Amino acid sequence: MNRENSCATCGSMPTWISAYDPWPAFGGVITPLAVTMGEPAGIAAEITLMAWRASHSGQSEDAPNPFFTIADPRHLKDVSDRLGLAVPVVPITAAQETADAFAQGLPVLPLPLSEPVSAGVPNPANALKVIESIEQAATLALAGAAAAVVTNPIQKKVLYGAGFRHPGHTEFLAALAGGGAAPVMMLACPGLRVVPVTVHLPLAQALAALSKDAIVHAGQVTAAALRRDFGIAAPRLAVAGLNPHAGEGGALGEEETHIVAPAVAALRAQGILVKGPEAADTLFHAAARRRYDAVLCMYHDQALIPLKTIDFENGVNITLGLPFVRTSPDHGTALGIAGQGAASPASLIAAMTTARAMSGARARALA
Repeated sequence: MNRENSCATCGSMPTWISAYDPWPAFGGVITPLAVTMGEPAGIAAEITLMAWRASHSGQSEDAPNPFFTIADPRHLKDVSDRLGLAVPVVPITAAQETADAFAQGLPVLPLPLSEPVSAGVPNPANALKVIESIEQAATLALAGAAAAVVTNPIQKKVLYGAGFRHPGHTEFLAALAGGGAAPVMMLACPGLRVVPVTVHLPLAQALAALSKDAIVHAGQVTAAALRRDFGIAAPRLAVAGLNPHAGEGGALGEEETHIVAPAVAALRAQGILVKGPEAADTLFHAAARRRYDAVLCMYHDQALIPLKTIDFENGVNITLGLPFVRTSPDHGTALGIAGQGAASPASLIAAMTTARAMSGARARALA
């Protein structure tokens, strides 16, 4: 998806995240965020540079710091110079150097690209470097050297040609973390958190994949994450129905009776505060959103359409159920506007501020 907007504002602290808390420390130094390279031909480099600039220009009191990126310093400098961003690029040799380097410029753990970048035109020759950036970020997070991983958008089709065998970031990061229970995707913006039970599947396949077990798993992981990573002691879940009017007693479909309602009962039996199945067409207005902390949706667009309608600029993609915090902007590589300086860093900054708050909450919970 392209974010073809001309706004370069920096957003503000998401209201659904608590105020900043002290970050965990690694070796006595404040632990930074690790930001991945993303697709070099897209907007990742420019919004990363803009995020650093926002934290030093007074544009946003909530701009995140400190963070480093795992990328090619030459590419970042080229983008900064071409767009007139005036962001110094500071190579570092270890994540622990971030705090000192961050005051001088954008800290970069160097990962040189294989070939030069042409804005808007992905180069398969650089695909392995994109993958390696994600691997390094996950390794540093697992070691405690990074407080969280913030992933820039990738062009998955290009990575598939380089041997990438995962549907996306979520599954790849789960594999890097050692596998185990399947992670869960959450999308969040001010006032709304949504969890699609089925994700990147054609609608017909999503309907076939929907099951009681899938809903229960999503509910368990979501409730646990709301307690651990968001500091909500007794999280409240709503579960959307699949069919119009939540099936209307079977008149408009029986999935609510045979799949969704049994899943809700199973979650309730585990002590989770949950309501459903709820009619999706009345679940997302302002008054309804005040009655829950997150809503489980049955398929991708049921979750993402309301979220992006409410706040297209500040949406954040969060992976629940990993041994480290991972967030991402809720947009794609925006190849159509790459290299023009028209991209907004708002969603990336929201992802960073979210990661910062979540890592602090998780550190307290684990302590």
